[in-house]
Amino acid sequence: MNRINIWQETLPVRFGNIDSSDRMTLAAVFDFFQEAAISHAEHLGVGREAMARTGQVWVLSRMSVLILRRPRWTETLTLRSWPRGTEKLLALRDYDLRDAEGIPLVLGRSGWLVLDREKRRPLRSQAFMEGLPRNEGLDALPGIPPGLEARNGLSLMGERRAVYSDIDYNGHVNNARYVQWIQDSLDPGRLIQASGMRLDINYLREVRGGDSIRLWAAPLPPEPAKAGESGLEPWHSLTALEGRYADGRPAFRAELRTC
Repeated sequence: MNRINIWQETLPVRFGNIDSSDRMTLAAVFDFFQEAAISHAEHLGVGREAMARTGQVWVLSRMSVLILRRPRWTETLTLRSWPRGTEKLLALRDYDLRDAEGIPLVLGRSGWLVLDREKRRPLRSQAFMEGLPRNEGLDALPGIPPGLEARNGLSLMGERRAVYSDIDYNGHVNNARYVQWIQDSLDPGRLIQASGMRLDINYLREVRGGDSIRLWAAPLPPEPAKAGESGLEPWHSLTALEGRYADGRPAFRAELRTC
């Protein structure tokens, strides 16, 4: 079988991927990107079963997603994903969604850890990336998904208990479910009206079934656009978010920008 360096699928925006604005949600983007990453890893021989045989598992550590234009219901998209080498313990993977004319609508970059499945400790990802395509120069989003700092002055927005539908094959809350939690904690009007978005998220600790996480948020002052954001309107709002256990330990941190 010939190795595919860049995974590609063509698929429609389905009814379950949109909100009342008739446009794709941020959580749906995370679902699309997750499926592409899993499919490509399987094709490259570093998928779930191959890793399980040696007692390892891939875990998403950081993710940045930039929506330049929100795809609409029934729109046909080209979904792509490709590995981008390593940075310290992180294995990098990029993504994009393009319209029928080939214009990029959504860009993404992720950082993955390889964990020892039993000890839940990270391993050096370089050994697992040897022989895989590096796709030099093919950057969806420049740089590394940022490590987000703790913010002061956050207000409690609510609490979520991790239930059956939140938990994935690895036995913890799935990465896209965190994004649904974030969406559900914010003003729905802001999300429905947004034409563009950027979400940076760090997954700091595993959340298991039955765990309760308190969701905290606060507005942040405007800041200059990040690399790769040219062409968007200025960000109208910027929010820092954090999910914490009852004892204050952070489970995740995120920053959401909308315009």
